[in-house]
Amino acid sequence: MGFYLDSEFSTALGKYANLLDSLAEAPIGDIDTRRKNGAVLTQALFHGHTFPADVIFQNFATRGADHEEVQLRWYRKADSNPGSAILYIHGGGLICHDISRYDLVLAQYVAASGVPLLSVNYRKAPEFPYPTPIDDCYRGLVWLFQNAQELSIDPTRIGVMGDSAGGGLAAALTIMARDKKGPSLARQLLLYPMLDDRTVTPDPQLLPFITWTYEDNLTGWTAYLGNQVGSPSVSPHAAPARLQDARDLPPAFIDVGELDIFRDEDMQYARLLTDAGVSTELHVRPGVIHSWELFAPDISISQRAFADRVRVMQEI
Repeated sequence: MGFYLDSEFSTALGKYANLLDSLAEAPIGDIDTRRKNGAVLTQALFHGHTFPADVIFQNFATRGADHEEVQLRWYRKADSNPGSAILYIHGGGLICHDISRYDLVLAQYVAASGVPLLSVNYRKAPEFPYPTPIDDCYRGLVWLFQNAQELSIDPTRIGVMGDSAGGGLAAALTIMARDKKGPSLARQLLLYPMLDDRTVTPDPQLLPFITWTYEDNLTGWTAYLGNQVGSPSVSPHAAPARLQDARDLPPAFIDVGELDIFRDEDMQYARLLTDAGVSTELHVRPGVIHSWELFAPDISISQRAFADRVRVMQEI
């Protein structure tokens, strides 16, 4: 019978059909158009949603490897003293968005879980290619550990979480922290993570459904890695799917849609982790695409995914 859209999701996605059709076509390598399209789409997706009244945020900063300032944003419930915390790395294909674009998403996770989040405004490719973005994230993680006492956080209960490109950076961060013998992470939550720079060959079964395309993926990875994209020399600190030895990484939660071009690389990464003895919870959500829950947060499959993510956040 082949793949098909979840019926509830199909109905919800229909509300955005005209908007999706109106987005400018972006050839491979056209980053400016993708940034403009991403801004238009996310503004539409978050329009009308209310920031939770019981969540507040504060801005902090750290310094990148080049001593430039990297903005951090700390979200928490006003009356909480939770003990645990999560570093969150937002998506955007390694080329788009900033932490302000994700304010509502992170506040909703904090409101539901009670777990505070620190978001890193890592710098984007191609202006800042690898290793700057992952180094910015690592420095954000170090800042969180160094300020744990001030933030009422137990440093043994810190996790990392991210979506899409941010999920890939989150996975890379756990590898980097292990390899550098840096901060020890309690958990990694990877939401449809972008893990493999070699995912550029179209799967004809997915082409009718995808919104993040193979052309988008090649554009993002090339902006990040330059002429090294697809080569044997790519580090797992850049593309976690290149990892050979997954031992001693933190337990993982991986969530991906069945109709996402990242599905296979995410499933393979889950297998890599479990083969190394890393406890891993994998969800492949049937009938939905990349970032589906942003289009349709209220449908059944999105609610189940959100509840699973909140449950794992609270386990840290």
